Order: sequence, then C-alpha cells, then structure tokens
Amino acid sequence: MTVLEKVAKELKIPPEELLKESLQNYLKRKLKLVETELYVLSKKYGVKNVNDFDQAISNGKFHEENSYEDYFRFDNLEAERDSILASLKEVK
Repeated sequence: MTVLEKVAKELKIPPEELLKESLQNYLKRKLKLVETELYVLSKKYGVKNVNDFDQAISNGKFHEENSYEDYFRFDNLEAERDSILASLKEVK
C-alpha cells in the first residue's frame, strides 16, 4: 500500500480525490508565490507586465544593471504563472 493509499484510507476519501486536491492546493500555493514576486517587481518598476517593462528599458527609463536581471526574472515568472494556470485548468 502506498503512502497516498494509506492517507486516503485514513481520511476516508478515494486516493484519486486526495491526489487531485493535493495537486490543486500545491499549484494554488505556488501561484500565490509567483504572483507575489510579480507584484513586487511591477511595483518596483511601475510596470504592469513584461511588455511594459521591455518598453521602459527600450526607452532608457532604467539604467541599472539589476533592471536587466529583474526583466528576465519578470519574464520567467510570467511564463511560470501561465504554466501553473494551465495546469490548474487541467486538474479541475
């Protein structure tokens, strides 16, 4: 008997339901973390998304070297957010 089966038995729910709810909760928690980081970056630079950030950099609004690192971080976080949202749709 797997750990999943043992816990599901203890909770008196089907293992598939436990797995689905666990995955949903994990993805929701991960999404909140990603969205929090996106919020911090958007407030730091006064932009709404990576396209706005790209435009601001192109216009020379930011000259700090860190802004380029933050730009790539912003882009990766947006991609991660989109991936998590797609996974959440699949799990439901």
